[in-house]
Amino acid sequence: MGDTGDLTGDRVLLGRTSTAERVADILRTRVAEGYFPPGTRLSEEGIGGALGVSRNTLREAFRLLTRERLLVHELNRGVFVRVLAVDDVADIYRTRRLVECAVVRGLGQPPYALDGLAAAVVAGETAARAGDWHGASTANIHFHRELVALAGSARTDELMRGVLAELRLAFHVVDDPHALHEPFLVRNREILDALRAGERGTAERLLARYLDDSRTRVAAVYARAVDAPSDARG
Repeated sequence: MGDTGDLTGDRVLLGRTSTAERVADILRTRVAEGYFPPGTRLSEEGIGGALGVSRNTLREAFRLLTRERLLVHELNRGVFVRVLAVDDVADIYRTRRLVECAVVRGLGQPPYALDGLAAAVVAGETAARAGDWHGASTANIHFHRELVALAGSARTDELMRGVLAELRLAFHVVDDPHALHEPFLVRNREILDALRAGERGTAERLLARYLDDSRTRVAAVYARAVDAPSDARG
C-alpha cells in the first residue's frame, strides 16, 4: 500500500478545478476505508505527488481534516491520522443515534428509495461469506451513509461522512473485525426489510437498539485494544 495509499488513481477526481476541499474529500474517504490507519504519518511529498497538487493545497486539506478530528498535527513531527480516545467512541455513537434515528423518523410515507441501502447490505453479506471482514466493515459504513442519504440533505450527508470516517478510526485498532462486525450484518438486513415494508417505526426501533448495542460492543473492544500496549509494557 505504501505511504500514499495508491492515490495516483484518485487524481482524476480533482478535475480541472483542484481545491483543498476536493483533496480533503479524497483523503477523508481513504481514512474511512482504511488506507491510512490510526497513527499513520501522512507524507506531504508522497501524497502531493500522487495527487498532483501543490504543498499549500495539501496543507489546507490537512487543516480541514484536522478540524474534523481525523488528523492531528504534531509539532516538528508532521501530520498523523488521529488515534481516538475511548470517550470519543461513545460521543460518536451519541451523534449517530441522534442523526440516524431522526432520519428514519422523518422519512415520510413509503415507498423509499432503498437501492443504495440494499446494495450495501448485499456487499456486506458477500464480503462476510468470503471472509473479507475489512470489506464487511466498509460495506457497513456504506450502509449507514446510504441510510442517512435517505434524508436528501447534503448537509447531513457531509456531517455523517466525517462522523463515520472518525468511527472507522476505532475499527482499525480492533484486532478481531469478524467478531466485531458479523452480528450487525443480519441487523442491517432487518432494518432494510422493515423499510421495504414501509414500517418506519419498526426500523427506527431496530436502529436505536442496533446503535446502542454497537456502542457498547465497540467501546469495550476499543478500550481493551488501546489499553493493550500499556499493559504489555507493564
